[in-house]
Amino acid sequence: MDVTIYHNPACGTSRNTLALIRHAGIEPTVIEYLQDPPSRAALVELIAAAGLSVREAMRQNVPPYVERGLDDPALTDDALIEAMLREPILINRPFVVSPLGVRLCRPSELVLDLLPPITRPFSKEDGEVVIDADGRRVS
Repeated sequence: MDVTIYHNPACGTSRNTLALIRHAGIEPTVIEYLQDPPSRAALVELIAAAGLSVREAMRQNVPPYVERGLDDPALTDDALIEAMLREPILINRPFVVSPLGVRLCRPSELVLDLLPPITRPFSKEDGEVVIDADGRRVS
C-alpha cells in the first residue's frame, strides 16, 4: 500500500501516526513539510480531499497565527493558503494520504481508517493504548 505522511518529527501526534503506519507493515513516503512544503496545488488538494475548511487545516496555536492577523474572519481562503505556504508551521499535521483516503490525523489513531486492519497491540509513545492485546481498537 502506498502511503504518504506530511510529517513533523518534533510533533508527538505526527510521530505516533508514523509509528502506527509502520506498525501496519507499511514504510510510507515521509515528507517533512517544514523543510519541503507542499506546492499550492498540493496543499489545496490535501485540504479538500480531507474534507476540511482551510481554517480547519491551519494551526491556530502558533505565534504566526495571531502575529500575522490570521485570526481575522474576513481573510479569504486564498490569503490563508498563502500564509501557510510562506510559513509551513501554520499547516496542521500530520496529513496522511493512502488509497483509502486523505486525513488530518489528529488524534493519531485516525490513521487506522486509512490502513489495512491491524490486530497487533500498539501503544502511543506516552503509553496510551490504541490497539489492545486482543487486537481491538481502543478509543
